[in-house]
Amino acid sequence: MIFADLSEKDRWRKYNDVSPVINVFKNFNSLNNDIEEQINQHTFPVHFKKGKFLISPLDRNEYLFLIIKGVVRGFIKDGKTEITTWIAKENEVVGTIRNLWVDGDSEEYLQALEDVELIAIPHSLSEYLYENHIEANIIGRKMMELYYRAAEERAYLCRISSAEKRYKRFLVSFPDLINRVSLKYIASFLAIRLETLSRIRTKI
Repeated sequence: MIFADLSEKDRWRKYNDVSPVINVFKNFNSLNNDIEEQINQHTFPVHFKKGKFLISPLDRNEYLFLIIKGVVRGFIKDGKTEITTWIAKENEVVGTIRNLWVDGDSEEYLQALEDVELIAIPHSLSEYLYENHIEANIIGRKMMELYYRAAEERAYLCRISSAEKRYKRFLVSFPDLINRVSLKYIASFLAIRLETLSRIRTKI
């Protein structure tokens, strides 16, 4: 993780002197002064080059990440085969799902598909805010609703029997990713072979 131990003022200078997490949370509910102070104090910017891992099974699960710039994918391995389980872009919060807020191993990898700029959100901060502020629980519930619907869409997408229909659904659900993400990752996400995806794209 690339993070310089900057003062709070220097840390947020390029973001109008506040953590971008605050503005994202305010889309869901108003924040009190303590919440804003805790977020400014405990979140921090990080950067990863294209192809680098934000998290791998070797890492402790300590953070969620707000994507400021770039695209990130989550995947697991079945032998030597990588199975892309989700792809996310700007203004989305990502992290390992299988051990979220739980100490323990995870099979998940998080990989930068572009040079990415993110804000790291420690799980310890989330827990503090949930335990001490009702506003945080409202925000968490509303965000969870969004991510649950996104997970349901991914589950539906992978169960469409026709590979061509699966790809067409992808174009509708994730139109802004098609020109940003390598076809091999899209094929993995859709559970089809790269050659099959290439034929479908040529056909339609």
